[in-house]
Amino acid sequence: MLAHQRLLTPRQLQGKQGVMDFIQHVGCIQYDPINLVGRSPDLTLQARVGDYTPAYLDQLLYQDRQLIDGWDKMASIHAMADRPYFNRHRSAMQDRHIKSPSREILPNILQAIEEKGAMPAREFQHTGQVIGGWGKPIRMVRQALNVLYDVGDLSIHHRLGAIRVFDLSERLVPDDILHAPDPNPKDVDYQDWHIMRRVGSMGIVQAFAGEHWGGMTNVKSLARKATLRRLVEKGLLTVAEVEGIPQRHYFLRTADLARLTLLRTMDVGNNASLIGPLDNLIWDRDLMRQLFKFDYVWEIYKPADTRRYGYYVLPVIYKDGFVARVNLAFNKKTRMLSIEDWWWEQGVTPDDAMRAALIAAFQAFMRYLDTRQLQLGESYAGEKLLSNVVAQAIVE
Repeated sequence: MLAHQRLLTPRQLQGKQGVMDFIQHVGCIQYDPINLVGRSPDLTLQARVGDYTPAYLDQLLYQDRQLIDGWDKMASIHAMADRPYFNRHRSAMQDRHIKSPSREILPNILQAIEEKGAMPAREFQHTGQVIGGWGKPIRMVRQALNVLYDVGDLSIHHRLGAIRVFDLSERLVPDDILHAPDPNPKDVDYQDWHIMRRVGSMGIVQAFAGEHWGGMTNVKSLARKATLRRLVEKGLLTVAEVEGIPQRHYFLRTADLARLTLLRTMDVGNNASLIGPLDNLIWDRDLMRQLFKFDYVWEIYKPADTRRYGYYVLPVIYKDGFVARVNLAFNKKTRMLSIEDWWWEQGVTPDDAMRAALIAAFQAFMRYLDTRQLQLGESYAGEKLLSNVVAQAIVE
């Protein structure tokens, strides 16, 4: 699974082409705008692309238009060429929003953008409010833009931080892609395509329901299990078992079996990486507990007094397992990166090889953030290994 995710030897890809190669390999990466030490797609990519900078992703999205903000594993980034495969989702959004309170102003929104060009919500003067998805009042304009984005009339021209600037899709999407028919007009073909894509997004999956199956259109439990059986019968998926985990079956793409043969004799190497809370590797938290004995919950939506670790904690991988989790803080003005909290996984015994790997991982993370400053939080200042990691990481 780590090899499939390009994490067994992390940061081996390079440049914008490396970004494209990885996203095309896994189909999509999840998007979330919260930016403490980078947005979620940035965190995913910095672990795979050795010279990664967020400018690579923004250029591919908003200048080259080889990538597009879309909907796959929830809000996601995927290849522009894949847009027609999600015609079914946009059609479903048409039905979902048919009674939206903001529908009355949709023509006005489209006319304003057609006349003035790309616009964020704040440039519209309409002051009406509606109840949003969290049960709280939001601007009607904001909901209208979301509706037009969901159904595909608008796309994201660029972002100003977390603010989306919208433009007409016909201006941003090539005509042959914009007007292409759904490549999978039959339900069964769509189900086969999206299940295969999702297996490729992760590497190994289990049939049980969970967030890792999110974002598909009408592929509920019975349809999902039937599709998995059908793909096995076609020879496109293979059923696997894992030693030490009884009565569990897993699915991987048959085309990926050759990698297992190679891995039997491969030296894992002493490498470490920091990954984000929405990384493709950990979409299925239950699978992480089974395969890696790593119990991870993204606690961002938990009340502060109920969190076990913290608001935005990053898992730390060393060799072929999880060894720690870290809470980082980054001051964008002073450019200081701080290790605020650090939790070793149970049974982990740090050694010199791990220390060297962590130094390299933090040096790479600092290059990604464009900083040469790293410090250890007061409560961890006396821990010898972490103090040495910090001291060595800032001396490249």
